Parts: sequence; structure tokens; C-alpha cells
Amino acid sequence: MVQNKQLETNEQAAMKGRLLARPTQPTQKSVTLGLQSLELEDSERDALIYVPKTYHPDKPTRLVLMLHGAGGDAYGGLAPFLHLADAANIILLAPASQNKTWDMLYGEYGSDVTFLDRALMQVFNRYNIDPANIAVEGFSDGASYALSIGITNGDLFNHVIAFSPGFMAPKQQFGRPQIFISHGLWDNVLPIDRCSRKIVPQLQRANYDVVYQEFKGFHTVPTRIAREALTRFKPVF
Repeated sequence: MVQNKQLETNEQAAMKGRLLARPTQPTQKSVTLGLQSLELEDSERDALIYVPKTYHPDKPTRLVLMLHGAGGDAYGGLAPFLHLADAANIILLAPASQNKTWDMLYGEYGSDVTFLDRALMQVFNRYNIDPANIAVEGFSDGASYALSIGITNGDLFNHVIAFSPGFMAPKQQFGRPQIFISHGLWDNVLPIDRCSRKIVPQLQRANYDVVYQEFKGFHTVPTRIAREALTRFKPVF
């Protein structure tokens, strides 16, 4: 009965876009560094994690939840920060959406929120994650999803990084995460005028701290923009 009640609670939270996983004291000290699968699913739609060479179990470490664009996969989700993770000493978690893109893009939250929760819970159990330094990042559809769940779960994420988002659809507002948004001036997939140039003023009117950068480019994440976003994700002590 208790288990059924818990399942009901988890399902209700997922439909609201709410993540229940929270950092805790890790249960294992011996961990594998580098790129690896979480093995949550017996399919290609699993989650990948990258643990930097600098990780130490006794030191709380920053975490970035990374969300791929439409038609992408977990490895593609890692792309913006994978080559920067060791120098920045950040753990990267990249789940795959359970369909071609994230559930909210089909009209409602559900299976992807549940999967993100499972992935986060496993990472929190295995690794020493700093609760004051957790970010959610995404590109394209993943950026729209990052903004949406980042605002809905601002009591978990203190940073939201959105590269070329199309829109945002948070269910609720919790906390006050800092937000970084970038967009290419010549984006022909999600045109800047009807996307970020509308999103950013909405966030500013809602009193969010927003850093916004436009760049001469298309639907992409230039390395210098990725570096700038990561620089803004400063450790909070």
C-alpha cells in the first residue's frame, strides 16, 4: 500500500514537471572516472555520465544535467561541455529522451521527468554532488526543456543554461535560478526573433537574473559560447 502510494506520488510529481531526487551522502566510495552508461534502460535511450579525472569522493562536485536537441541522444547531449569537464571539474549527466524529443514538446510532462528523476537519484547515490551547484543545460528542444524544468525545479537547479531555445513552458515557479541564454543571429531552425528575443524579456519581467548573448552564427553552440556559459556557472560556497 505504501509502495503504491509512493508510485502515485511520483507519477503526480512527474505530470507537474517536478523532480523529487535530491543530493545525499553517496553510498559508495569507489567510482569509475570518465564516460560511462548508467544502465538504467536496456536500449539506446539510456543515460550517460562523464566523471572528470579531478573528481574526488570527499569533495562536493558541481553537476550539469545536459539535454539534447530533437532527434538527438545522450552522447549528443554531452557535446557542449564534454571537452571542458576535466578543466572545470564538473560531472555531466546526459539522459536520452524516451521518444524523439522531450515529453513536454508533445504536450505534457511525464515519462521523461520520471527518467530524469531515476538518473539523478542514481548519480546522487553514487557521487558527492554539491547541492548548491547543480545546473540544467540544453540545446534547441533541450534548451526549451531546460528552461521549463529549470524554472519548475528552481529549488534543485541554481543555474539554467539554454542554447538556442524555442520557447518555455514551466508548470510552476520554484526558487530563482540564474539563467544563461544564447542564440545565433542567423538561426534558420528556431529564428531568434520569435524565440530568444521573446523569451528573455519574459524572464526579465519575472525578475530572473538573465545573461543573454547573441552571436553571428546559425543553430549551433560555438565553443566560446559554451565556455562563457560554463564560466557563469560559478561555484557557490
